[in-house]
Amino acid sequence: MTGEIRQATDLQTVDLARAGSMEAFCEMYDRYKDQLYRYAFYRLGNREDAEDVVQDCILDAWRQIGKLKSSEAFHSWIFKILAGCCSKKIRGTISQREKIEALKQEPEEGPRTGFTDHLMLEQAFSHLDEQSRDIVLLSVVGGFTSEEVGRMVGLRPGSVRSRLSRSLKKMRECLEDES
Repeated sequence: MTGEIRQATDLQTVDLARAGSMEAFCEMYDRYKDQLYRYAFYRLGNREDAEDVVQDCILDAWRQIGKLKSSEAFHSWIFKILAGCCSKKIRGTISQREKIEALKQEPEEGPRTGFTDHLMLEQAFSHLDEQSRDIVLLSVVGGFTSEEVGRMVGLRPGSVRSRLSRSLKKMRECLEDES
């Protein structure tokens, strides 16, 4: 059956998972794990938390797979679960203000490195409110359309596009101020 599942389309594999096939669910995880991890990493800012949150998301998704109303909705459904897991993790960790203060105390001497660029990007990202961060991550990292993001965050597609544009502009301005 393994070969059959690997050959099946996403919809067929999700149908099998909804019917209780753990093998099919694991195949769907294999197909989406990189996207899930990238979203969690950019949302949370570190590898360990991202890995933990993706694991929590997958466990929640497996427990709730029977509640998935349509196989076509799997992609947005699992990202909605992941977004909830990320929000829960953020609420349980230090506040954004403490993170910003820690970043401001980093030494500014020497040439910029990839790590410094990452910190600058993280700081620019932290200037956004939670919904704007979700919109940026779901659009840029998750690759969702404005219609899909709108369904996940409860906004109209036009509102998603304008929030995304304003958020990216705000991040760009923060990065330019730091340079």
